Amino acid sequence: MYEKRQFPEYSWSLSRHKTFLECSRKYAFQYYMSHNGWLKDSNVLAKDAYRLKNLTNLEMFFGKIVHELIEKILKNFLENDTVPNEDSLNKIIKNQLNQGFWESMNSKLLWEMKPKHYTMFHEIYYEGKLMSEKIEEIKYRLNVCMKHFLASHTFQEIQSRNKTEVFEFEQFRSMKWNGIKVFIVMDMVYRDLENNKWIIVDWKTGKASDEDRGQLALYAKYLKDKFKLKDFSEIEVRNEYLLEGFHKTYKLTRHDIENINFVFELSNEKMSLLLEDPIENKPLDLENFEKTIYESKCMRCNFKELCEMY
Repeated sequence: MYEKRQFPEYSWSLSRHKTFLECSRKYAFQYYMSHNGWLKDSNVLAKDAYRLKNLTNLEMFFGKIVHELIEKILKNFLENDTVPNEDSLNKIIKNQLNQGFWESMNSKLLWEMKPKHYTMFHEIYYEGKLMSEKIEEIKYRLNVCMKHFLASHTFQEIQSRNKTEVFEFEQFRSMKWNGIKVFIVMDMVYRDLENNKWIIVDWKTGKASDEDRGQLALYAKYLKDKFKLKDFSEIEVRNEYLLEGFHKTYKLTRHDIENINFVFELSNEKMSLLLEDPIENKPLDLENFEKTIYESKCMRCNFKELCEMY
């Protein structure tokens, strides 16, 4: 049951950490000022921040559709042993993209009232249109991502039922680390029974990034703790790059684990400096959250409207 709180519960995630590094003012809007903004009796700032928090962009929206669709495909395969064809999957994605575009263009008032239930693209909210180059990029991704998923190393391996054991997707959502709730979203976890390995998979619909390995290290820590594994050598982590059609599998080193520990501890320490009351998770006043000096980041920010007002 939902319990109304004056301040949000403190938690940590890699996305929260990245937002904090990018701009502490954006961090304030995203994680503090938007709190309770869904309630009718909230103040104007909370409502506006909550509404803008729910903006998405074309790339994020596409990635969300693909991730949700892959989860459905995998569940259906494990239950019914069926594999859909590529054309039918592309059609599902295309229909959802069109629906999101239609809502963004025609349902602004509904989105303002219920921003969690309707789609609004950042590009349309601020610019009134989608740029042609973005549309072409998403069309390209649409044409290749499902093709690459169906041919991916992971999906091929999962189809060897006698060699793998897939775990429930919903198990892997959050953990406690040093008493702090940490949100994680593991796309997939399974056991390679033939080689006695745990495999963590993360599907990527964009280009490879240097940050991808660190994200997987956090997931590996969670898995080791949850299943009381003796060592990280029992775990392999893998990125499946659906845009480019290749995968990378890693065996984590001690440096990987030490680095994610360092990031976690330093990040929480820095975030705590912006709290008036750490126990209540009460933030300092908004002016204590400095704006970024990089204007290019402001152009992509959901909250740039509010930054001009406060």
